[in-house]
Amino acid sequence: MSEAELHLIRSRLTAGLKHKAARGELRQGLPVGLDYDEDDKVHITADEAVREAIATVFRRFDELGSARQVLISMREDHLKLPRRRNGSKQVTWAEATYPAIHDFLSNPACAGAFVFGRTRTENRVDPATGQVVVHNRLVPREEWEVLIPDHHPGFISWEKYEVNAAKLRANRRHPREQAGGAVREGRALLQGLLRCGWCGRIMQTGYSGAKGNCPRYVCARAKQLYAGEKVCQSIGGIRLEKTILSELFAVLQAAAPTATAQALNEADARHQENLAVFQLAVERARFEAERALRQFNNVGPENRLVARTLEKTLEDKLAGVRAAEADLTAQKARRPVALTEEELAWINSAGADVRAVFEAPTTTLRERKQLIRSVIAEIGITIHAQRRIAELKIVWQGGASTDISRVMNKPGGRVQVTDEDTISLARRLAEHYNDRSIAMILAKQKRRTATGLSWTRARIATVRATYGIPAYQQPPKDDVSPGCDDALVATITEAEKILGVSKVTLYRWMKDGFIHGEQITPGAPWRIRIDQALRDKVKPEVPEGWLSLEETAKALGVARQTVVAQGPTRRARCRPRQPRTTQRAPYPGRTRSAWTVRHTLIGDMRSANQPWTGPEKRRSPSPR
Repeated sequence: MSEAELHLIRSRLTAGLKHKAARGELRQGLPVGLDYDEDDKVHITADEAVREAIATVFRRFDELGSARQVLISMREDHLKLPRRRNGSKQVTWAEATYPAIHDFLSNPACAGAFVFGRTRTENRVDPATGQVVVHNRLVPREEWEVLIPDHHPGFISWEKYEVNAAKLRANRRHPREQAGGAVREGRALLQGLLRCGWCGRIMQTGYSGAKGNCPRYVCARAKQLYAGEKVCQSIGGIRLEKTILSELFAVLQAAAPTATAQALNEADARHQENLAVFQLAVERARFEAERALRQFNNVGPENRLVARTLEKTLEDKLAGVRAAEADLTAQKARRPVALTEEELAWINSAGADVRAVFEAPTTTLRERKQLIRSVIAEIGITIHAQRRIAELKIVWQGGASTDISRVMNKPGGRVQVTDEDTISLARRLAEHYNDRSIAMILAKQKRRTATGLSWTRARIATVRATYGIPAYQQPPKDDVSPGCDDALVATITEAEKILGVSKVTLYRWMKDGFIHGEQITPGAPWRIRIDQALRDKVKPEVPEGWLSLEETAKALGVARQTVVAQGPTRRARCRPRQPRTTQRAPYPGRTRSAWTVRHTLIGDMRSANQPWTGPEKRRSPSPR
């Protein structure tokens, strides 16, 4: 009867406790930051430092999306979190830890809700010892006995708490039949977002390549768990990610001006919010240092047993003040740069370049994945191996979706291929130039291979072999001989031999329009069409009674340039009124075969008293 009465008493007490909890009047242990007043009402603590430290946890979780990342950021900024033992009113400060941050994020009381029955006690008998083992376990939200949202003031709303809880559940390492989790440091940008269209599981991420930097997405859970014969599907990540990002940037382009304006307006406010926790940390450190100083001053100087301890405590508090002030100074230096009114007007109208921000070297892989996840909820993919087609369904945040179909690479195909423009240009150049010349032309145009390397003869040969481009065939020597009467197209070097003139003269003639040259592409060697008409213009027949320039120089025993430069001057000295007896060919330019001299002038030159040395200290006139 006594045992039965104890059981009945316990049942009545439990029923009364549950009845009081159902009304939200049961007094429970509260997390640090919440206190009871005299009327047993829950309110937020009056300590500003405690309030701001807890609010910082929630702000950084909104920004970073992971409890572990919040922990890392608070450790880097040397921010401490408030602690309080069960049943105690004293608040202490300690380094941030993962359990402390997770408790703030997962405790419904911080969201202003009253909850009863989150845990359940289970008793079982240990088969080894025969003793009763009591085990407390968390139960799902659907099994909570009492849930009263908006029961008291909280740091966040109940809707925000549910969003945070969903993020925490998504960040967990899922069982083996699923994948996903929080964003990580890996190269795969779509990690945790791809869902197999055949079995419905989240696809796994792997890496391949010589350096292990080529992501690949595989659905292999059925093979691993149920001994399937093969994986559901597998696809490379580089081209897939480019397709998804192109669609993502196209969607974000329209919202870029609005988002940029909002970010600029909120930049300074966010900075001030971030700065508040550091300012309060400095104020708290100074208060503790002043209290330690008062305690040290109140002790008698002769009581060294106590004075030494208080002195050490004071030194630690003063070091804490210096550290807090240094952290505050560092945070003030991170203030956003103030833009001028013109810059603000331009940015508000044009918007930020989302792609440039995404691909900037300062943007980490984590931040890129967070940007993708903030817009895309999930991507379904179904690969049709026979048709080599991948059907994609992008599910955006909010429920809208976009269907995309893209052709997959052929087996053995390359991911990085040379662009079609370069291949087409190489095909045209191969008809006229060898591999070395083609490489030089592409280098002048600053073209690169698919992997970003410069072009060489060997790489040109590889491209030709890959795309079936025939090699350049050197024409027979008879085709470019000076005696050939048929029209031909020759390079500058070949034209120099055929026409008997220098390269400089040929380039000058092309510039003056006397002859016409052609280039297949900018940077390619010039080519000249040589026919009989051009030969007649360049090398006319020497009139009767005249000598060529070369014959004249040989007869006089001087250089050809001397005859060209000083012939008229010397003749003027001999016969001032005699008309000019050297003449130029009827075309612009001066060449070895372009000048002729009368036979009668040679005797005058030889019989002159003054030796043929030209004027003293005078340079020959320019050929032009």
